[in-house]
Amino acid sequence: MTERLYYKDQYIKEFEATVLSCEQGKNGFEVILDKTAFFPEGGGQPGDRGFIGGAKVLDTVEKGEDVVHICDGAVEGSVKCALDFELRFSNMQQHSGEHVFSGIQHAVCGFDNVGFHMGENCITVDFNGVVTAEELARIERLSNEAIYKNIPIEAVYPSDDELEKYSYRSKKEIKGQVRLTKIDGVDLCACCGTHVAYTGEIGIIKVLSVMNYKSGVRVSLQIGRKAFEDYCEKNASVYAISNLLCAKTEEVADAVEKLQTRMKDADFRYAQLKKELFAEKSKNASGEKCCMFDDSASADDARVFADMLADKVGTAAVFSGNDETGYKYAVVSRENDVREIGKALNAALSGRGGGKPNMIQGSVAASKEKIEEFWKTV
Repeated sequence: MTERLYYKDQYIKEFEATVLSCEQGKNGFEVILDKTAFFPEGGGQPGDRGFIGGAKVLDTVEKGEDVVHICDGAVEGSVKCALDFELRFSNMQQHSGEHVFSGIQHAVCGFDNVGFHMGENCITVDFNGVVTAEELARIERLSNEAIYKNIPIEAVYPSDDELEKYSYRSKKEIKGQVRLTKIDGVDLCACCGTHVAYTGEIGIIKVLSVMNYKSGVRVSLQIGRKAFEDYCEKNASVYAISNLLCAKTEEVADAVEKLQTRMKDADFRYAQLKKELFAEKSKNASGEKCCMFDDSASADDARVFADMLADKVGTAAVFSGNDETGYKYAVVSRENDVREIGKALNAALSGRGGGKPNMIQGSVAASKEKIEEFWKTV
């Protein structure tokens, strides 16, 4: 059985241990030590990483009463071990912050935490009831106030008799000794994870988003150092957008909305002008077939232009683009089935596309000259 040092002191960064076994496994060498400060994956918290001797610890998992370290090389004898403590501390911040948030949510709304995942980009917490935006704002505010109070986070190991007196949160029935994580006035929860010693070390809790999930909601959070990094990234983005729009940072949303409105108006005006241009270019079209070109490289423009031409000729084709990037095409006829033309066109001009009897669309990788030569054979 591995002695678990992280329950005695979660701040251990380096230690010495004896290798009890080292076997080649599916994902690397599986190393068991007589004692370890590496926390194994569990309770939503990822396994620790670091080094054992000269081997890199890729992951840490639990196997019965032992902790198994997945390493990239074999080790033996007495070894010096070092945790990736930046990762460990971040995990402790996030796990402790989840306790604060879930405990306060339970007090405010009465829902249970039924799922918790500590991902690369954020934490997600699932609750078995719908939490409103107003309630989330209140929970977030109260959670950060609990952080400011710097409340001790304690591990409690009650006896069976004592356990009956506690009202605590738990996602599953626990057999054997129960370990409770206690944050006075905030949360009491059965948990096997590692946590910071005081809530002040959590730093900050920020709600990112909420979505309906099963019969409740899934809340995404940023906590601790990750919340700070997320703020820095978004702050840089807001200032970049602010400079591009020549707007104050607090006014970027309004500025983007105005820009979107102008773009919609410009798109509408562009479409009207294109139709006028197509009408002008097609006014003298006549005969059984017609092929024209447009330089916009737009499939929509090709379709609209070809549809206009089809009112004046038997079969109309429009190729939109240029020789360097290729052409989008549309072939339209009010009278003829143009699908056979499409098959021949795709085969001759390295094209792709298809459609209905009266209209086909696609693209070709051929020059204007080659397209004009092909159209003479249609």
